[in-house]
Amino acid sequence: MDVLVIGGSRYFGKRLIARLQAAGHRVTVLNRGSSPAPEGAFQVIADRNDETSLRTALDGRSFDAVVDQVCYTPRQALVARRVLGPLTKRYVMTSTVEVYEYEDSLAPVPEEAVDPRTVTVDTGLPWDDPQFAEAHYGEGKRQAEAVFAAAPEFPYTAVRVAHVLGGEDDFTGRVGHYADRIRAGEPIAVPAVNHPATYVYVEEIAAFLAWAVEREFTGPVNAHSHGTLTTAEICAEIEKLVGGRTVFREVEVGEVSPFSFARSYAMDNSRATGFGYSFRHVAQWLPQALSETVR
Repeated sequence: MDVLVIGGSRYFGKRLIARLQAAGHRVTVLNRGSSPAPEGAFQVIADRNDETSLRTALDGRSFDAVVDQVCYTPRQALVARRVLGPLTKRYVMTSTVEVYEYEDSLAPVPEEAVDPRTVTVDTGLPWDDPQFAEAHYGEGKRQAEAVFAAAPEFPYTAVRVAHVLGGEDDFTGRVGHYADRIRAGEPIAVPAVNHPATYVYVEEIAAFLAWAVEREFTGPVNAHSHGTLTTAEICAEIEKLVGGRTVFREVEVGEVSPFSFARSYAMDNSRATGFGYSFRHVAQWLPQALSETVR
């Protein structure tokens, strides 16, 4: 297969590219040129926000599948749909658990809890403002999904990725936040009622995306390992690595530590498993994932 990956220069994106290449696919990477394509991949340099630039860069090309790692807003989705729709047989968007930011269900949420066909798209919002886009990350992803869902002829799937753990190149600093406080015995802010969440190992989500490229299902699909993790379970594993002591401080209002949630934050992955994907359980990879990240 000829596969175009938009973005993908770091974290699970680069692992995805390696897996696609290992499976024998021909990979083209599209970015703005700030980083080179991995060895063996062809590079196309263009600004995915600029429709003219994107059309020019991809003129004469076609792909069996596109994996869009960096579609964050409905404006970006509209450009992608117009330009890439005629050029590909399959479009895989990397979405997020954050599309469920307004859900609070004791049961893990299935995909139909947020049906992109019913989401209102507002391209008039200041999506080009980085601060606005970051503050409305979940809404941007939800509206991007809605843009694709509004075109029945567009063969897309939106992979709603759980919180990702693992990898020595984890750039988020979230695990480091805990490690630093545990080493020093400093308080870790958590909500008074702290809910568990679903997670996925960095290598597993790369594998899932590579698997999804070769399938034909469409629409949203939740992607996460079996089981849930609490803040306390994550911290207990970090303690084993760094020593120190975990001290939780409950807060009613204000900012809490990452991976601490005042509402239920679990997804249901039965749609993905029904298509034949076999996830591991979080307990199988958590120690390894944290040992890779903690320094």
